[in-house]
Amino acid sequence: MSELPILNYDPTQKAVINPFRHEGYHFPPKMLLAFVTPDHLADFYAEYHAQEIGTLLTFSNVVRVQQIRFHGEAIGICPAVIGAPASAQIIDFLIAYGAKQIIAVGSCGVLLDKPENTLLVVTEALRDEGTSYHYLPAAPSIRLDADMAAAIQTSLASVGQPAKPVKTWTNDAFFRETPALIKQYTAAGYEVVEMECAALAAIAQFRGAKFGQILFTADSLANQENYDARDFGRASHTRVLALGVNCLADLN
Repeated sequence: MSELPILNYDPTQKAVINPFRHEGYHFPPKMLLAFVTPDHLADFYAEYHAQEIGTLLTFSNVVRVQQIRFHGEAIGICPAVIGAPASAQIIDFLIAYGAKQIIAVGSCGVLLDKPENTLLVVTEALRDEGTSYHYLPAAPSIRLDADMAAAIQTSLASVGQPAKPVKTWTNDAFFRETPALIKQYTAAGYEVVEMECAALAAIAQFRGAKFGQILFTADSLANQENYDARDFGRASHTRVLALGVNCLADLN
């Protein structure tokens, strides 16, 4: 046993509490995990005549999994919750009931000067959170599935929405994005920051699912003397839902 609990990894698949609870749900193999506002999601559900197919009850949230038909194929959509531990519970639930290819869509803060609402596809995530260490052995970062990342980029380019590959800093502590850490991590090639990607990628790898993430740029930490919230990328919430679903439909 390590003196540091975060390094005390146990590879055992079965835990005391497991995500599969024999609730009778059957989710589509392709699933969109959406870090977007409820109003944008509600409009999207209405446009595509979504139907509820499952519910995850937590202490503070009711997470309702929906399904739409897109190009004749069933695709699941699930709202996400901010933060690695909370979103981890959701993705584990989705995989337990059938999700095999998962794309997450959501915003990120920029560490270098980038325009707002720029699309990015994650290739690697810095594991500066705790959740991933319970699913994979300790390492500084996790590389996302290269085939998924390439397929997402190809799909986005095919509809005139090209996205650049990016390395992201997954950080649990929103108020601890300090100038010293930003300098250190940008020097290592990390251009954006968010709170979930490393954990989600680790869980998918541990459970045998494929995972990719599309980010859109929101607030800016590029000028550390003058933080700029901008509009938190609000203009991208609707389009990433449609783009994410299209990417899933294009997957083999």
